[in-house]
Amino acid sequence: MSKVVVVEQIERKIYFLRGMKVMLDKDLASLYKVKAFRLREQVKRNQRRFPSDFMFQLNEPEIEFMVSQNAIPSRKYLGGFKPYVFTEQGVAMLSSVLKSELAISMNIAIMRAFVKLREVLLTHKELNYKLQELEAKVGDHDEEIKMILDAIRQLMKEEEKPKRGIGFHVR
Repeated sequence: MSKVVVVEQIERKIYFLRGMKVMLDKDLASLYKVKAFRLREQVKRNQRRFPSDFMFQLNEPEIEFMVSQNAIPSRKYLGGFKPYVFTEQGVAMLSSVLKSELAISMNIAIMRAFVKLREVLLTHKELNYKLQELEAKVGDHDEEIKMILDAIRQLMKEEEKPKRGIGFHVR
C-alpha cells in the first residue's frame, strides 16, 4: 500500500472535537493491528504519559454528535463504552508505549496525516484571507470589472467566427 493511500485512510479517521484534531482508540488499534482493549491496557499502564491534552474520554453529547454526523456508524461501533480519543501529541506518545515495527511505521504515517491536515487548514486560512482582501479592494470597482469582462467576452466572440480555409479552392 502506498504512503498516499495510507495517509488518506488515516485522514478519514481524524475528527475535530473540543477544538482539537483527535483519533478514536478503536481506529488507532485497527491501524496498529491490535485489539482496542490491549491499546487501552497499555495506556492505563502508562497513565502518566497521557495527560488530558494528549488523551481524553468522550462524553455522551460528543458520542451523539459523532453518530449524528456519521463520523461513526452507530453507538455499537464503539463496543458499548465511552471511547478514548488521542490528540496528535497523544498519538506520538503511543509510539513509546507500543513498540512493534508495525506500530512504529503506522505512527509515522499518522504523524504525516496530522501534518498534512495542518497544512491544508493553513492553506484554507491563507486563501480565505486573500479572498477577503480581494473583496475589499474590488468592492467599489464592480462597474469597471463588468466592463472588462464584457470586453473579454466580445474578444472571445470575434475569435469564434469561422475562418477561411488555407489552400487552393476549386469553384
